[in-house]
Amino acid sequence: MVNLDNIFFILPEKIKSEVRLIKEYSDLQEIRIKVNKPLIIQVGKNEYVSQYKATEDDMKKILNKMSGYSIYAIEEELRQGYVTIKGGHRIGICGECVTEGLRVKTIKNVSSINIRVCKEIIGCSNKLMKNIVFRNRVFNTIIISPPKCGKTTILRDMTRNLSNGITELGLTGKKISVIDERSEIGACANGVPQMNIGIRTDIMDNCPKSIGIMMAIRSMAPEIIVCDEIGTYEDMKSVLMAVNCGVNIITTIHGFGIEDLYNRDVFKDITQNNVFEKAIVLDAARSAGSIDYIYDFKSSTKERSF
Repeated sequence: MVNLDNIFFILPEKIKSEVRLIKEYSDLQEIRIKVNKPLIIQVGKNEYVSQYKATEDDMKKILNKMSGYSIYAIEEELRQGYVTIKGGHRIGICGECVTEGLRVKTIKNVSSINIRVCKEIIGCSNKLMKNIVFRNRVFNTIIISPPKCGKTTILRDMTRNLSNGITELGLTGKKISVIDERSEIGACANGVPQMNIGIRTDIMDNCPKSIGIMMAIRSMAPEIIVCDEIGTYEDMKSVLMAVNCGVNIITTIHGFGIEDLYNRDVFKDITQNNVFEKAIVLDAARSAGSIDYIYDFKSSTKERSF
């Protein structure tokens, strides 16, 4: 069962009572709160629309609890549009943006809050590890998945396994740098990972991938770099530079199959340079974390038994 203590701590009593009506905590994904609109709770693929409508006072109470009654304490995170609280839960925020040039300075008059429930499933990547490891060597791997199919959860657990090492596979623990641009892999609160990402893992939180990858190579001497959701030309340049420096890459993209990697122009350089050796493709039609197939780039084959 998902531990919601840190979420319940910030919720007003009326909203807390509505959430407590949901019994399937293990599948709870989102709590969407909007001023003068019904509370919406996402549980797995099911959506529950409450009769309760949030008020402006509810929003103020949530923000006060999130910030420890000091909105200035979370101002830097507000500029990004979200705040990560203890437990790794990420809270997206919408409202009136105060800008300074082309930069968002802060968000005031908050009208919408989306609480994304963070889940840690220790061991969910165990059966995959033999496909990305061979004789203490780690293959450059990409996870391809539609949204909300568990790719970040699997990526996090793969990081833990690679960092700690796996005796049965003859894998010694690897030095890993996680570039966590959206605070989703380590789910840091005050810079400290709330998730188990392994004993040899260093993390750069809230750092753009294109910058963080090179910073990590220069300063931390990683054997593996882990990042989530590459998708810009700058990301691709950094990934290529990392591989050229002899660093392994484990990452993800949004997509429905290996074809999405080959058909998008932004990925042209990494496919032509044969950056990746393995792809793990998740199945959108089944439950979160379900694997459709594992693709071997060298042989161009799809493996469905793992």
